[in-house]
Amino acid sequence: MKTRIIASALAKRFPDRPILNITGIRRQESANRRGKPVSAIDTNLTTRNREVFVWNPIIEWPIERVWRTIGEAGLTHEAYAVYGSTRVSCVFCIMSSIGDLRAAASCPDNHDIYRAMVDLEARSTFAFQGNRWLADTATHLLDADMRRAVTRARLAAHERMRLEALLPRHLLYVKGWPTTVPSDEDAELLASIRRRVSALLGIDADYLTGPAVRERYRDLIAAKPERIPVP
Repeated sequence: MKTRIIASALAKRFPDRPILNITGIRRQESANRRGKPVSAIDTNLTTRNREVFVWNPIIEWPIERVWRTIGEAGLTHEAYAVYGSTRVSCVFCIMSSIGDLRAAASCPDNHDIYRAMVDLEARSTFAFQGNRWLADTATHLLDADMRRAVTRARLAAHERMRLEALLPRHLLYVKGWPTTVPSDEDAELLASIRRRVSALLGIDADYLTGPAVRERYRDLIAAKPERIPVP
């Protein structure tokens, strides 16, 4: 998800030159990585005019050697040394533990980012990590207006989810969506839900009537490479 994108961009930038893609993955990290080779040709990106190699030089290292090597080089990141993080990636990562989120929030340089992300929660009514709200991580960094906005967002989120639960199961997203045009009854229900969610979130939405919803579905299906019969 990361190195593949980088290697692909390099392949386009240097179409006729060999590329060596070096990663820091280790067998100790996961069952999937245990099976990775030390080095290999990247068959997805190698062409007649260009070879792309993947090299995993520390794949056999245990975590203790990683920390020792970093420490001996004087390169221990401040996220670990100063703020007590267990993992460094994005400042506020959706995969972070609550401890690492709190560590990130304890760094003054991240306070503006924290408030901006909490503002997204408040405006969208979607919590940062499923049911875990980033706003709960460091409430002392939020002013009274933002705390009230988050409270309103929580209430709106409960109502939004209640309304979303009314969506007909056969119209929920699946690969290749949309697969059919909703009936008049289902289209009216969809339109009703859209009107109520739009009002709840203050969104100026389109397709708020049954006929408009059906027409939108027809347009989406007509735009698909493989046409589906439209009733």
